[in-house]
Amino acid sequence: MSWRKNPRTPRVSVPIARLDAIVERTRTQALPVDDHATLKAAVDTLARLTEELETTTTTLERVRRLIFGPRTETTDTVLGKDQPAPRDAPAPPADADPAAPGASDGDATLPPHQKTRTGHGRNGADKYPRAPRIPVAHATLKQGDPCPEPGCTGRVYVQRQEPAVLVRVTGVAPLQAQVYTLERLRCGLCGTVFTADPPAGVGAAKYDATAAAMIALLKYGCGLPFHRIQRLEQALAIPLPATTQWDVVAAAAPCLAPAVEELAQQAAQGTVLYNDDTTMRILKFTAEARAEALPPGANAERTGVFTSGVVAETVNGPIALFKTGPCHAGEHLAEVLNRRHDPVPPIQMSDALARNTPGDHPTQAASCIPHGRRKFVEVHDAFPDEVAFVLETLRPVFHTDHQAQHQGLDPHARLLLHQQESGPRMQALHDWMATQLETHAVEPNSGLGQAIRYMQNHWQKMTLFLRVPGAPLSNNICERALKKAILHRNNSLFYRTLNGAKVGDLFMSLIHTAELHQVAPFDYLVALQRHPAAVALDPPAWMPWNYTTALARLAAEPAPD
Repeated sequence: MSWRKNPRTPRVSVPIARLDAIVERTRTQALPVDDHATLKAAVDTLARLTEELETTTTTLERVRRLIFGPRTETTDTVLGKDQPAPRDAPAPPADADPAAPGASDGDATLPPHQKTRTGHGRNGADKYPRAPRIPVAHATLKQGDPCPEPGCTGRVYVQRQEPAVLVRVTGVAPLQAQVYTLERLRCGLCGTVFTADPPAGVGAAKYDATAAAMIALLKYGCGLPFHRIQRLEQALAIPLPATTQWDVVAAAAPCLAPAVEELAQQAAQGTVLYNDDTTMRILKFTAEARAEALPPGANAERTGVFTSGVVAETVNGPIALFKTGPCHAGEHLAEVLNRRHDPVPPIQMSDALARNTPGDHPTQAASCIPHGRRKFVEVHDAFPDEVAFVLETLRPVFHTDHQAQHQGLDPHARLLLHQQESGPRMQALHDWMATQLETHAVEPNSGLGQAIRYMQNHWQKMTLFLRVPGAPLSNNICERALKKAILHRNNSLFYRTLNGAKVGDLFMSLIHTAELHQVAPFDYLVALQRHPAAVALDPPAWMPWNYTTALARLAAEPAPD
């Protein structure tokens, strides 16, 4: 690679009055050589300063985004809601079939980007499935009594289908303690002491499965550090030291391991696999432990620590897997693909970093379009018209994908819809970018030029959705999953040991997979802990999407004599 430096602009100290005089002389006569050189140097300096200012503004914007987080990058927010569409924006394809899959009368009259109302209104009583239902009888009336209204001779009856509903939410500690006072009796003659048995289902352990599930959910699902949970419980008069919390979740982890292994096995058979990583810290990470955690052939001098995420689309739905250690996202994905039995290469969606590639495993690589789009958003202030053109071109592409998802199109119907609706738009964007560079309308080293080059370099991967059924447009689902790890890092800051990281990854994988299936993670973790033998014997029957069937089967079995 060549590291040739740009030629240095000659430094010339010129009073502004002399420049004014040179400009005035251009009105009446040709410039002498010295005046021409002076004016040329001033213009070059102005051009260099303008370029540096554009680059500096972009760099400062990136720094601001790193410190304070990115602002909303919707097209309306970036461009301004009242800004008109850019000139030369590609129109919808003229040859699109109105009767094609996904077309509808509503879409013909509504703009693709029209916003819908968000939210769901107030939560009704049916939104509290775990709340106990307490029937309250009428204080003075019962079925068949005469109507108390004056002048009415009818009789009242119970409206069983339309009872009045009153919801009351009360505050309790996340973990509560019950103290059982077991009666003891002592024989006055022989001295033998007889102690009452504890109630059925209490067990001998001080912390039961619900306690471990709640601690894990608060720590690895909601990002609360152990010490913060300790202070919360202490404020509610329940002692729960941080070290005790770790002991509880660490003791629960082994009985959950078979379920995570099964998740990894099923994820490896997925049709689409998303992967990405984020930085993490492990305090006590010796060189020996690091070398053992690295994949074969990796550079032993690597010092980075990452939490990588893999989200797989499978026949049973999405599965999320987390792993913390020195491995990059691609190396984690390679470990998952080592379990794959299907010879057909899966679709792999990630950003364009080389470390996301899963080694020698063949995949159909797709790149995230929003990553390329973001590079244009970053330079919007310097190139408003050009960025507006790109954003307005990509907006209907995402709308088409949302339309296909909303209508439940299968992968092949979705591919046909994208080819008809999105194909011409993406081709128009491709041609526009090529024209900008070929005609020198854009400086290649400017922020806009670099954004164009990035998208051109990864164009085939970014447009895989136009050639392969089921190929996604973005890696958003994996980036949302990694927010679990980022939330933990922002609050707890680190894992103490690699073993602690493994326990955290285990719980995060189970919790987030359950959430992706809209299953209560707390109930799922409790069920796995209460039936460790059954889980170890048949892990596929204890996945988030089907474990309730296994519970019902166990409940129907006759109790052992």
